[in-house]
Order: sequence, then structure tokens, then C-alpha cells
Amino acid sequence: MDIFPDIEIKGGRTVLLRRGSFEDPKTYDIAPVDAAKKFVAAGARQLHVVDLDGVEQGGRHNADLIEEILNAVDIPVQVGGGVRSMAGVDFWIERGAARVVLGTAAVKDRNFVRQACAKHPGKIVVSLDARDGYVVIEGWREQTAFTASDLAKELADSGVAAIVFTDIDATEGEREATFAETSALGSEISIPLISSGCVRTLDDVSVLKHIPGVQGVIIGWAFYERWLSVKDALAVAREPVTEAEFI
Repeated sequence: MDIFPDIEIKGGRTVLLRRGSFEDPKTYDIAPVDAAKKFVAAGARQLHVVDLDGVEQGGRHNADLIEEILNAVDIPVQVGGGVRSMAGVDFWIERGAARVVLGTAAVKDRNFVRQACAKHPGKIVVSLDARDGYVVIEGWREQTAFTASDLAKELADSGVAAIVFTDIDATEGEREATFAETSALGSEISIPLISSGCVRTLDDVSVLKHIPGVQGVIIGWAFYERWLSVKDALAVAREPVTEAEFI
């Protein structure tokens, strides 16, 4: 299983959102590019980078900083946040992003997803955020009528390389329900599932590693708050799964 350290950028600074609220971000005293270098030095093999201003407003707002990250590290980086057109997809692919993450645009325009996947096979990932089983968009502010399961299946048929799944109840409800939702989705789709937003401990990493379909985990809070280290998370994620563990 892959570990994706999370670098989220708002107003040029490294931040994480509390309960998805853009009005109350927690800011960390480390430049985004320095965070990227630190994660690589700790052994990370992939990074997940998000332009939060793009998520909130659409478009590119921290492009220079994200390009700086792409140029500073020699591991694959997937980039998302405000990518809502083919020009936006092309922009990041041309600048070295390994994969481009689509969010709101993918939910609103499935034809755009198909076109992007056809033009850049294997390089398009879709991020689905769900509350009570239903996908929400526009930075968690608008609920849709789509279930995460139905939408993920449709996107898989469109050629998407992976689904990033955030169960918002991870921060608002019982943690066990979050793993159940992730487990159900992982068993229902035929493409890799990347879990986001539900790791607080090494035990969480271990549980996710054993969920069928989950091939990656995006970790933010747990690293920045030092609840666990990148080294330890990678060690757990890379441990072979033995048959006895399923008995």
C-alpha cells in the first residue's frame, strides 16, 4: 500500500482545514516546498498536493509554489485543486505532475472526465468526498444526489486511474463507520481506492492496508501533528499481508 503525505496550500502557506472549513484553517510554520523535501527525506515515494484556494474558487492560485515542489522532488506528485478544464489538466501534466486530481468538475461533467482520461491515460484521478454516503462538492459546501458508490463505478468505467475517497464522517462521527464506508467502496469498484482523512494512528494504517481495493492512503493531520512518523507509517504499509491475518 502507498502512503501519500498531504501538502495543502492556501494563501501560499501550508495549511490543513478543520472539519473542511475554509474559514478556520490551521497554518503550519513550514513552507510547502520544505514540507515536500522533508517528506521525501523521510522516505515518501509519492506526494499529494492540493491548491485549496483553487478548491474554494476554481482556477490556479498557488501554481508557482506547486511548480516549485514539482521541480524540487524526484518522486511522483499528484496535484489537485481547482482543475476544471482540459487546459488545467494539460497545464499540470506539462509541468511534471504524475497525476491530476479532479474534484467538483468530475462530478458536474462526466464528459470532461472521459476526455481527460482519453488524452492522458493513467494520469487522471478523481476525488470524491462524501457525507452520509452522498457526494458533496464545492469544498464540502454542496450536497449532490449521487452516492459515492454509484458515482465511483461510473467514473471507473470512464478510465479514471484511481479514486481518492474522503468520508467526511471521519471528522464528524464514529471512526468505525468511516472504515465501513471505505471498505464497502473498495469492494465495489475495479480501480484502486486511495483513502483520505481517516488516519490518526498506525493501527488505522494497518486496518486500511487490509481493506480490499485500498491501494493508497493520504495522510495529513497525523504527520503534521506528529501523531505518527512517515517512517513508521511506511513500515506498516509495506509489511506483507499474510494469510493468517485474515483468519
